[in-house]
Amino acid sequence: MRLNTRMNRRAFTLVEILIVVIILGILAAVVIPQFADASGDAKLSALQTNLATIRTQLSMYKLQHDDTWPLLSTFTNQMTLSSKADGTTAAIGTSGYPYGPYIISIPNNPYTGTNTVSAGSADSSAWYYDQATGVFRANDTPNVGY
Repeated sequence: MRLNTRMNRRAFTLVEILIVVIILGILAAVVIPQFADASGDAKLSALQTNLATIRTQLSMYKLQHDDTWPLLSTFTNQMTLSSKADGTTAAIGTSGYPYGPYIISIPNNPYTGTNTVSAGSADSSAWYYDQATGVFRANDTPNVGY
């Protein structure tokens, strides 16, 4: 009686499985670092875009408010609500408050995940703002100078 050898072989051998695992490991070692770089590039790009937008809107605020920058203590309100030339704010669309809003909300810093604004550069806030000069930059990120 002759057995059909084709029907007896139904599983992969250990050597075949090991070869597949090794090939998958090599592919993963090549591909994963590229994804890590893409994540860092995306954070940097988001940071640069947020800074460009806020800096542009700060300049617009200054032009419309008698050459003065928003105050740090009321920065969020002055940038996200309607305002008068003297800097007082009211709800969006309030009659007599012709300027703003300049941004919808303060964006999150992609490196810290928060959107707080402060004048200190060594604290844990997301953004640094100097109301005397209008300097607005990322705070405590690996990208010093942004």
